[in-house]
Amino acid sequence: MHVGRENLNDAGDLVVEMRDIAKRFPGVVALDHVNFTVRPGEIHALVGKNGAGKSTLMHILTGLYPADGGDILVRGERIEAMTTSRARHAGIALVAQHATFVPALSIAENLATGALPTTRSGFVDWKRLNAIASERMAAFGLDIDVRRKMENVSVAERQMIEIARALFADASVIILDEPTAPLPKHEVRMLFEFVRRQRERGASFIYISHYLEEVFALSDRVTVLRNGRGVGVFATDDLTQPELVRLISGSDVERFRRPVRETVGRPVLRIAGLTRPNVYHDVDLTLHEGEVVGLTGLEGSGNAALARGLFALEPIGAGEVTLDGKRYAASRPEAALARGVAYLPRDRHGYGIVGIASVRDNISLSVLDRLRTVLGFLSLRKVIGLVEGYIRALGIKTPSQQQPVEFLSGGNQQKVVVAKLVATEPRVLLLDEPTQGVDVQAKVEILRIIDELTTRGVAVAVVSDELNELIDVCDRILVFYRGRIVREFRKGDADMTTAHILHAIEGGTEAADDAVA
Repeated sequence: MHVGRENLNDAGDLVVEMRDIAKRFPGVVALDHVNFTVRPGEIHALVGKNGAGKSTLMHILTGLYPADGGDILVRGERIEAMTTSRARHAGIALVAQHATFVPALSIAENLATGALPTTRSGFVDWKRLNAIASERMAAFGLDIDVRRKMENVSVAERQMIEIARALFADASVIILDEPTAPLPKHEVRMLFEFVRRQRERGASFIYISHYLEEVFALSDRVTVLRNGRGVGVFATDDLTQPELVRLISGSDVERFRRPVRETVGRPVLRIAGLTRPNVYHDVDLTLHEGEVVGLTGLEGSGNAALARGLFALEPIGAGEVTLDGKRYAASRPEAALARGVAYLPRDRHGYGIVGIASVRDNISLSVLDRLRTVLGFLSLRKVIGLVEGYIRALGIKTPSQQQPVEFLSGGNQQKVVVAKLVATEPRVLLLDEPTQGVDVQAKVEILRIIDELTTRGVAVAVVSDELNELIDVCDRILVFYRGRIVREFRKGDADMTTAHILHAIEGGTEAADDAVA
């Protein structure tokens, strides 16, 4: 393999330089003398497996964690003992997946929190507030009605507003930590266009992501971390995706492909004529034992809402739903779990994990009744054995079972949620973007777990717009368009390709498929 490793000592003017950064946690060397640089007006990707040290390095740069060794220079000036305040004054800002806004307030109110303009009589000057906010947004190319409530703003818009807020506060280096994980494809494009425009204005971005195709689409350079050590820094144009995968993992990662199943088991979940006004219409769907079915479509097409409805997170609508031949109507998630229906949410922070609780408590939370002794007491031996099995099977990187989940990397948090659901031994498993925010090796591990579950007779539905993954793991893929199932693709058929599926997602008909082939 021939790739263009760069010489860090010959990098020219730097806006950020981190030299020999070291960080230890109890029992773990998180960073082992790592170097990292950022040039003015560049988008620099930071990649690595879950637990490689990416977030820890950025937490040190933003002052959230103290470094145990090394130096941080901003525009050539060494900063002693970086703190959040010093990072902010140095022009470094972090835009996380979950931005800190008040949902019930308007965009303008959120932008001016703590500094609302007032009239002479002491009341809020709403006209001036909205004018200032509109001017700020326009300065960064955002045409947004600042009177809208933040709760009605899309995730991509929230992130762009957060970037604009940071830039207005004189940030010149902005860290984007997995910004696209919760986004549909069209919002990813919108966010990337906004980031490129700000780069052209002179801002620098540090881009952390497991979506390697996005790394190649967006970044100028890429730094690779592996097991807390720097593998190297490379010009993105000098790399191929397979080379980057090998740099991240230390070896080739074999793509998982579920083989064609000649037969399917008996029906488990049947849906007939299910309708929820303005969401989905006349949905007919059957999930069989041992089958993996993909549900895909544009954002708002009804596939994700159907999964949430089946788990009682939203109204399910009117129609016929049966589970193992009996009427199914869960009024709350606990009732769904009791009937054998489990759901992995797209928003793991809102629904999937208890951040302050340990890995052990999170994984065992839904199956405590199964882990009791004959006298009714919780068996610690059973709990430890169960949790250890899933830590090994999914490769969850944690110092111990007692580690609070909030201190794990995003990808390892996702694996904990998967483990918690698999532990319930469901009849039906609903997965909403199961591999978002995890590295390439972890994706393979999760897809293998899904495949292994089907050998136990579990019926699996996967909601995703990652078409290659759906093709790899699904027996069938159903395409939703404007609330209706418009196409079905079957593994082994010639038309089960990304081009044909994408054509259907965008409203194409079977008759037009010849133009796609």
